[in-house]
Amino acid sequence: MEMTTILHSSLTNPPFTAHLSPSKFPRSFSTPFRLRTSLSFSPSLPPKSFPTNCSVSDDTTSSANVATVDLSIALKKKATDVSADLRGTSIFLVGMNNSVKSSLGMLLADLFRYYYFDSDALVSEAAGGESAAISLKESDEKGFRESETEVLKQLSSMGRLVVCAGDGAVQNSTNLALLRHGISIWIDVPLDMVAKGIIGNKSLLLSSEIAISGSYSEVLSQLMALYEDMRRGYATADATVSLQKVAYQLGYKDMDAVTTEDITMEVLKEIERLTKVKKMMEAAARPF
Repeated sequence: MEMTTILHSSLTNPPFTAHLSPSKFPRSFSTPFRLRTSLSFSPSLPPKSFPTNCSVSDDTTSSANVATVDLSIALKKKATDVSADLRGTSIFLVGMNNSVKSSLGMLLADLFRYYYFDSDALVSEAAGGESAAISLKESDEKGFRESETEVLKQLSSMGRLVVCAGDGAVQNSTNLALLRHGISIWIDVPLDMVAKGIIGNKSLLLSSEIAISGSYSEVLSQLMALYEDMRRGYATADATVSLQKVAYQLGYKDMDAVTTEDITMEVLKEIERLTKVKKMMEAAARPF
């Protein structure tokens, strides 16, 4: 089926509203795909952190606040340093859907002055809402997967984006090729944390094969099976950032202590490494 699209967007000055124009989506969609997403850049907002269960004294809290401010400044400096070589290249975040990945994506977009999109959210909008998307997936798997590919086609044709990609992004060679239009990073989060997040937020399941109908242990068991199916696709990413590894490097015994800023710094370091390698390869390819 022809999937020709025309992209009408205004991506100049924040805040913005981007419109992905009506497309010839699978017949299962009752309405054309039209994105209405507003994102205000607000670098002055306090940084977000993952919740922890620790109680601390006022002195400890004050020290932590200073450390957070210092890290926030360091993040802005690192992002500025990386931006010159990045040259507007889009960033695709792959991995199990979870709040760590989405929080990271939004902060990364803010640091680079990029635009943030969640591909599963766009698929839901195209289908007419989250419930409609889930029904479509159950009744027309092929049509649902085609819509995922269409969303990725439109996003990969644009620049200056941070995209949280759903599991469909790594399930076939066409989608994997579309990720090559930018830098792809696998955000590897422990499955027990993903399972807890899924139980609290069903929307994280949109593009996966998991169904919430049992206990935490049952959801975790399903996630483990899905992870094995997806791992090869995740591993094709340009870089991997592991939450467990970040926690170890920072000396945290509890992975809940890792903040959005902590993992964002590791992602920025990976992007910096990749852009430097690309720059070196381009220089080597130039004739004498």
